[in-house]
Amino acid sequence: MSEIYNNPLATPDDLAGFRMEGDGAVSFTQGRMRLESLRPASDGQAANVVLWCPEEFPADIRIEWDFWPVREPGLAIMFFHARGRDGEDLFDPRLTPRNGPYEQYHHGDIDAYHVSYFRRMWASERALHTCNLRKSHGFHLVAQGADPLPAVLDADGPYAIRLDVKGGEVTFSINDLVSFRWQDDGSVGGSALAGGKIGFRQMAPLIGEYGNLRVSRH
Repeated sequence: MSEIYNNPLATPDDLAGFRMEGDGAVSFTQGRMRLESLRPASDGQAANVVLWCPEEFPADIRIEWDFWPVREPGLAIMFFHARGRDGEDLFDPRLTPRNGPYEQYHHGDIDAYHVSYFRRMWASERALHTCNLRKSHGFHLVAQGADPLPAVLDADGPYAIRLDVKGGEVTFSINDLVSFRWQDDGSVGGSALAGGKIGFRQMAPLIGEYGNLRVSRH
């Protein structure tokens, strides 16, 4: 593999060109990117945020980043292979504006995969920790596996997150422990998605920290 993108996510300058959707804020008090919502969780979906990396990536890639959970409850997601449903760039002004509510991302005018890997919003999620992979357009749950991340009380990051996409196969792991592996054969939600943008999503009131975002070509 060859590295095609490397971003330490350590200073405001590292977010040049990044795009925030929703009322979110970033800070760097620990030398890593802290992401949080500016709105209370009682605002529901309107309180959730997405932070998009501006780069356009190819189909077969490895995405890696470091993650520290700081405050729960909440939920963390990585979007990948995101683009308009007709192949448009995710930031194309012809696409309907997005500002955080989840439905805009899974039943709007974009296609994407999204893996939720720190699911701590509801009691049922906290009782049994799983990582979920969904494919959109639509809200297709296509894969699920165990989530080894501890609760914030016991968290001692960073946790190394890795997402591999190669030939339509998606593999997700945390600290080299594979959570799930799934082959997109086109039978759910249409043809396998290929290429596009990546983005961090959080469900309020989660606060998460991120560092060392790297993308390599398979």
